[in-house]
Amino acid sequence: MRHPGSSTTRCSAPWASALAWPTGSRYFYRSRSGTFGITTPINGESACHGNGSTIGFTVDSPEQGAAFHAAGLANGGTTCEDPPGFREGEMGRLYLAYLRDPDGNKICALHRPPKPEAGAART
Repeated sequence: MRHPGSSTTRCSAPWASALAWPTGSRYFYRSRSGTFGITTPINGESACHGNGSTIGFTVDSPEQGAAFHAAGLANGGTTCEDPPGFREGEMGRLYLAYLRDPDGNKICALHRPPKPEAGAART
């Protein structure tokens, strides 16, 4: 698993703590779909965000995605891409909430709603 780099976990701690729970000098968000961690680089080099990379994970509902996005913004993150919401695309209908953490890592919370039954209206 790839972890986003942070120039200092102390800098990212308020942001990460709002989204996860502290475990020493590393921060992790765990869900049924995977793990998201913020750590200082283990190779001793400077941390940087990946150009063209996005760290994404699933959430159980649009409300959970919106809460994640709001918590990130309230704790030093910045919004990026379109505002959180449903989007139609090649992968079907998805709820997406993008933001950047204080170090510039691009993160996305994703919710894939169940496919509607034939003839049923979307909500």
